[in-house]
Amino acid sequence: MSRTKHTLAAMVAATMLLPVAAMAQQTQTKPATPAQTDDAGPQQQDTPVILKKKRANAQEDEPPPPAPDQEKVKNPKELENYSIRVDVPVVTVDVSVQLQKTGQFVPGLKAENFRVTEDGVPQKLTDLRMQQKPITAVMLLEFAANSWAFIRDMQQASYVFFRQLKPEDYVAVVTYDLKTHILTDFTQDKQLTAEALQSLTIPGFSDTNEFDALSETLDRLSRIEGRKYIILVSSGRDTFSKLNLDQIYKKVRESKDITIYTVSTGGLARELSDSRGGMGAIARMDYLQADNQMKTMSAMTGGQSYFPIFQGAFPEVFASINNSIRNQYVLTYHPTNTAQDGTYRKIKVELVDREGQPLTMVDEKNKKLKYSVMARDGYRSRMPVE
Repeated sequence: MSRTKHTLAAMVAATMLLPVAAMAQQTQTKPATPAQTDDAGPQQQDTPVILKKKRANAQEDEPPPPAPDQEKVKNPKELENYSIRVDVPVVTVDVSVQLQKTGQFVPGLKAENFRVTEDGVPQKLTDLRMQQKPITAVMLLEFAANSWAFIRDMQQASYVFFRQLKPEDYVAVVTYDLKTHILTDFTQDKQLTAEALQSLTIPGFSDTNEFDALSETLDRLSRIEGRKYIILVSSGRDTFSKLNLDQIYKKVRESKDITIYTVSTGGLARELSDSRGGMGAIARMDYLQADNQMKTMSAMTGGQSYFPIFQGAFPEVFASINNSIRNQYVLTYHPTNTAQDGTYRKIKVELVDREGQPLTMVDEKNKKLKYSVMARDGYRSRMPVE
């Protein structure tokens, strides 16, 4: 019995020693690896494997974390569509300066030579420039069954103006008697313009509704951008227009970027008839009123009126008109009255010297020259709702 116990104890001890022996054997077969430090270089073993040097800060290889999302700032619900607009009023005035005797444009003027007042208050110019560009004009012609002398003057005047046009100019031809007739719309095709003028041979009605024709032309031009001109060739008389004189004056005054030049017809016929006693007091008064109306409408828009007696004066008249249209000074200022109340503001443009006195012009012989300053007489300010 005692012998059996010794045998079992020896077997148990042998069994426990087996794992220890196996571990010792594995330790002996595996080569020892030297300890690595942070500054150790590449270490080679039996196999050709190169180990990279460990960096001092292993976190440098990792990309930085993304920035946290910032909360977007939103307007309150009641202010989501709110915006701010600042309106700075700017007034632009086209000014033509011409010698009265020759109609020649006067170049070379400086900003200090212009004095601009608005409702009597001096304004400070912010910009001055000269412009010379093609024209956009309507030839508004009176063509009614009246005296043949008036028709001949109209035809001669329109032909002279046509011959002075340049290829880049846009021109429309409109006639009127009882009604307004558009012969050609705006075109650069001078052949179409010539054919329209050649068609004016047999007039229809004898009525001359000038106010209505001018009103319709202003309405059409208001839809066109840029500076426009109306060359009104007429006797100046009006018969049965729907608009009265005050209404057409108001419409002309409030027109924007439109300048009217008026050329009177029948000057010689009127002079001959009046000298022979064939024109009574009523007819004479009608023509004087017509002349005054044409002067007023052109002056309101910065244009000029012409009353030639002979047809030989038409080339000089239209040369002056062309010179005035194609050469202009453009003045810009911020009005001191910034109220947007829709009121009409009166503008006055004068030429002055360095001392603020009226500018004097002289020729080569030191002889004083008379000149004219043409600019529209005012504008209507914007309304708050515009």
